[in-house]
Amino acid sequence: MRTTVLTTAALAALCLLAPAAAASVPRPAAPAVPAPAAPSGQAAPPRLGSCAPGELCLWAKPGFTGARQVHELSGIDIESCVPLPAGAGAQALANRTGRPVTAYQSAECAETGEFETYPGGGTWVPQTPYRVRAFKVWEN
Repeated sequence: MRTTVLTTAALAALCLLAPAAAASVPRPAAPAVPAPAAPSGQAAPPRLGSCAPGELCLWAKPGFTGARQVHELSGIDIESCVPLPAGAGAQALANRTGRPVTAYQSAECAETGEFETYPGGGTWVPQTPYRVRAFKVWEN
C-alpha cells in the first residue's frame, strides 16, 4: 500500500492554486477498511427486537425471539407486581417505558429469588440471567 503525506507547505501551495488546477491535483485514496468478520463458528450479534417507546417488551427465548409480550406503560400499575401468564416466562426484554423496571425470577416478585432492575431510557437485554416470571415498574 502506498501512503502519500502532504506537508503544511504543500497544502498551502494547493490552496493557492486556481480551482481548476487544484481539481487536477491527484489526492490519495482513502484506504479500504474491510468490515470485521465474525469469527468462524460464532453467530452474529442478535438484532434488537421491535419495541416502541412507552412499552416493556418480553420475549420467550433469548435473542429477542419466540413469543413476544408487550406491556404498555398506560396499562401497568406503577409499583405493583405484574406476573406473567403461567408457563410464559421471558428470556429477553426491552425496557422503553422511561421508568426503571425490575424483572423477577419469582412470579410473586419475591426478592428471595433472582431479580434485576433495568433503566427505562432504552435498555435491551438479549438474554436475561434467569427466566423472568414477573416485573414491577417504578416511579422515577
